Amino acid sequence: MSLHSLKSLHTLEHGTPVHVAGWVRTTRQSRSILFIEIHDGSQFATTQCVIDADHSQYSVISKLTIGSSVRIHGQLKTGLTGKHKHEIAIDTIIVEGMADSDYPLQKKRHSFEFLRTIPHLRPRSNTFYAVFKTRSILTQGMHKYLESQDVTYIQAPAITTTDAEGGGDVFRISTLDPTQPHQDFKDDIFKQEAFLNVTGQIHIEPFIQAFQRVYTFGPSFRAEKSNTSRHVSEFWQVEPELAYVDLVGLMDFIESMSNAMIQYVLDHASEELAFFDEFIEKGLIKKLQQTVSEPYGRISYSQAIQLLVDTDHAFTVNPTWETGIQSEHEHYLTDVIFKKPVFVTDYPKDQKAFYMKLNDDQVTVAATDLLFPKIGEIVGASERETRLDVLQERIKAHDLDEQLYTWYLDTRRYGTVEHSGFGLGIERFMRYITGMDNIRDVIPYPRTPGSADF
Repeated sequence: MSLHSLKSLHTLEHGTPVHVAGWVRTTRQSRSILFIEIHDGSQFATTQCVIDADHSQYSVISKLTIGSSVRIHGQLKTGLTGKHKHEIAIDTIIVEGMADSDYPLQKKRHSFEFLRTIPHLRPRSNTFYAVFKTRSILTQGMHKYLESQDVTYIQAPAITTTDAEGGGDVFRISTLDPTQPHQDFKDDIFKQEAFLNVTGQIHIEPFIQAFQRVYTFGPSFRAEKSNTSRHVSEFWQVEPELAYVDLVGLMDFIESMSNAMIQYVLDHASEELAFFDEFIEKGLIKKLQQTVSEPYGRISYSQAIQLLVDTDHAFTVNPTWETGIQSEHEHYLTDVIFKKPVFVTDYPKDQKAFYMKLNDDQVTVAATDLLFPKIGEIVGASERETRLDVLQERIKAHDLDEQLYTWYLDTRRYGTVEHSGFGLGIERFMRYITGMDNIRDVIPYPRTPGSADF
């Protein structure tokens, strides 16, 4: 008999012979009956399996430990309790892998701090099954939306010789012997200094001149030593680049895409969201439904600073044009003033990357950050500078070596067009969608300063 997923059982009539496999979540005994709940990954819920004390395999089954893997042949029956609409009366059971008694995920509530120490096991807990299932569904929704908008998927390299952000917080890649002094990168594997990519943006920008609308999706790496609940050294982002789109059109696209991704999760992760709503963030589902039903706010950087200055709230860092919009200011804008996502546009040029289009005032750039309540920045976006001479000056102003960007400048020499793009951080978006407080809890193997275990 072929294997049935637990998710498929609701399509079968009671009395149907079934063959299932999964991992034991709990066991309990009541009078002469043993109850086993198994989980196979096909759905959030477990399925209850029952066996009578006079069954020939009862003694074997009664010794099952939590976490053990089993195969079960049996009959589908009507559930005896409201929790389980159906259950399986066991005919035969095969124990494929008995879990040792020190299996960490026992029948008790574990702290997230503890579960971070066992990232290879935590997906088997309710919370992290729900997290990573939701993450999968979210990215499926992302790909489907971009496909529907005729945006072509391009794979950007993970290794580069250019620092697109110009911040210097990059991971260097080298095969040179660190114990040997005075070595030259010309002797290294790439014959020059190379890094893990901070962004795939500048590598896919050239592709708009072939496809008009492109995106990349993958990990990005930043070596900044920020050990907070908002930062990790390796994170995932989706980065579309769109030809013939200005800043207003870009914000429209971002808002539409963000809402489409949220709606896809609402439509396809109902069990997981119900769990988060009950145990992680009360009112989560209502929050998400409200997000997709209302237009996002839009204000300029100057307006945002003025709103913050006009409030009587005591900030740790006073908001000024020079100090910029700090995380506490982002939260105040979204959580107190707007109470919804908000775009902040036209940032000072000194706060943004060299490739962002310089506005006519020569002081600001045509850029926007999308801020979400309780999270802060989720998207960084801008029109791209198309004027070759201005772009060269911006590279120089950021103390970057123009020679390393010659290939990038070719896109402005050979048929440039108006275009815009953005990066949406999946982990920060996941925090909003699941209610999880710490970014380390929405990525399978978090990499943070001082921690790269597993």
